[in-house]
Amino acid sequence: MIPIKSPSKMKYLVSMVFLFTIANLAFAQTKVFVEEYTYQASEADSKLSSRVIALEQVKRLLLEQLGTYLESDTEVKNFQLTKDQIIILTAGIVSSEIIDEKWDGKIYYLKAKITADPTDVAKSIDKLRQDRQKTSELEETRKKADEAIREVEELKKELEIAKAEKPNLTQYNKAINELSSIDWFKQGYAFQTAGNYKQAVEAYSRAIELDLKYVFAYSNRGVSYGILGDHRQAIKDYDKAIELDPKYPVAYNNRAVTYGNLGDHRQAIKDYDKAIELDLKYGVAYSNRAVAYGNLGNYRQAIKDYDKAIELDPKNAVTYSNRGVAYGRLGDHRQSITDFRSAATLGYKPAQDYLRSQGISW
Repeated sequence: MIPIKSPSKMKYLVSMVFLFTIANLAFAQTKVFVEEYTYQASEADSKLSSRVIALEQVKRLLLEQLGTYLESDTEVKNFQLTKDQIIILTAGIVSSEIIDEKWDGKIYYLKAKITADPTDVAKSIDKLRQDRQKTSELEETRKKADEAIREVEELKKELEIAKAEKPNLTQYNKAINELSSIDWFKQGYAFQTAGNYKQAVEAYSRAIELDLKYVFAYSNRGVSYGILGDHRQAIKDYDKAIELDPKYPVAYNNRAVTYGNLGDHRQAIKDYDKAIELDLKYGVAYSNRAVAYGNLGNYRQAIKDYDKAIELDPKNAVTYSNRGVAYGRLGDHRQSITDFRSAATLGYKPAQDYLRSQGISW
């Protein structure tokens, strides 16, 4: 019988809902996708509005091109996703770069590119598609952009009909601002995905300036503030997101994580309770609530939550590892090692290191 030490050095990990960083993007497998778009301005358009529209369209062309490549030449083809779903998820992972733009007062020309490793993007899509909340958020973002574009086109037609009169551009400019807000939000996503949290905060702030009711922008800015260590500002953003949408479970989960980081585990549990009440299949919230119970010494309740989280997501290595910690604290070292082995088999390095230190194979 191998003597087993209590896993006191194994720490609980909690999950905030944000995007997965693409690894090794700078290595040799990168590909470059390039697109151009020319926008013919109407009488209602300014240089700014023309650029906003051209930018949205050229980015869509880039995502379409990248999505086609991913669907045919990577493991994404095995994920049973539609082309639209691939494009929507990819928008949350990659960023584009403008390489040329021109404006002559009537035509706005844009040329842009995406540089990415398709294999790494495919891996990120695989992780992202398993997160229902984040997938839903990206779908809602795409839908919001589609609606803004439709509104811009309809308003342009109305203004064209009424051009003999002095046109009222208020609604048109509002629609353009919304489209621009969405673009800043997507830039924030891309910065956050790449681990550039200060830039993400700046981009989300720009999105909020243009749309003071942008729930997702407040919630995601809160994530970046939290990672930067500004927990008080993060809570303010989550509070605002919840004020705007009291039925948004992600904001409750992320606010709970922040309360936990501040040591207020009881308040964290209240927020996890609310997140789970709003979404009974929210595996991350169960797992995170288990961490909070563990921090309060209630390991049996923690294990119940880990059980539910594993039922909902049986491939989450961190949850197995955390449950292993809880079993270890209760003295059930046999079950603890079983969970660490599960986590190690799923590729979780801290669990592998712990088992290796105990002379245990997996």
